[in-house]
Amino acid sequence: MIQFANDTTKQQVWDMWKTVFGDPDDYMEIYFRHKYRNDQTLLYMEGNKAVASLQMLPYQFTFCGTEIPVIYLSGVSTLPEARKKGYARELLLRSFEEARKKCVPLMLLVPQEEWLLQFYSKYGFARTFDAGVEILPSLEKLARQYPGSLHAAYLEFDALFRQKDMTVQKTFDDFCAMVEEAALFGFPPKKNLMGMARVIDARRLCSLFASRYRRNSFSVIVRDNLLRENNGAFTISGGIADTHNPATQPLLHADVRELAQLLLGYRTSVLEEPFCLLFPEKQPGIHFMLE
Repeated sequence: MIQFANDTTKQQVWDMWKTVFGDPDDYMEIYFRHKYRNDQTLLYMEGNKAVASLQMLPYQFTFCGTEIPVIYLSGVSTLPEARKKGYARELLLRSFEEARKKCVPLMLLVPQEEWLLQFYSKYGFARTFDAGVEILPSLEKLARQYPGSLHAAYLEFDALFRQKDMTVQKTFDDFCAMVEEAALFGFPPKKNLMGMARVIDARRLCSLFASRYRRNSFSVIVRDNLLRENNGAFTISGGIADTHNPATQPLLHADVRELAQLLLGYRTSVLEEPFCLLFPEKQPGIHFMLE
């Protein structure tokens, strides 16, 4: 049975995290204080025991010149004795439902190991973020630059990323957690993370894309084996994405994974025409996620 966490099960979530990930208590205390919320945590229960869980953390994401709400999946885990029963699958599918209820059009995650790319691909996630090479701005330097005013440090940090398209944005509370976590580990250098995206609402994302790229005109037939609401033909023309207008040439085909990569501009310059012409290449960024 799937349910949201509550004050009674919160300790079980902590214990599961400790068992599966083995993180130090100091780090977990920071994470659970800043990010954990009962109403954002899905549990799979065997009787009264939580045996699998995931957390749906809300963020803002710059997409096609505007900001949209996204859900960042964190702490996806199953106790060793409860694995290979399909519990993670059930939690992921339920998280998609919850995202649609909240009108969240896009879901993100950072797989901790390479093999997880293939695992999450089965659920419609696609690699859309590459691990960075360049070192990101130092949180330590920012904090020292504004002694006694962490908010001033945040404003400078925010100015560096707020206008970058296809980038996860941070609130002041996020920034406080980031600095606290970085200090715990001696402020190690940070880079962009390798990450994945999952389209939850294709119509809304296509509409935002159409509004941003008004001169583009084409139709795309989308296939999604898990979210039937995403299936259909979207005609993008004149700044509008419509499912009722007749198809416009060129007529493209994309599964939901390909759609995520196209809309986020992930390595689109190396694609064949007309894809490389219709979907501008971007540099999607996901970083400082308390990894």
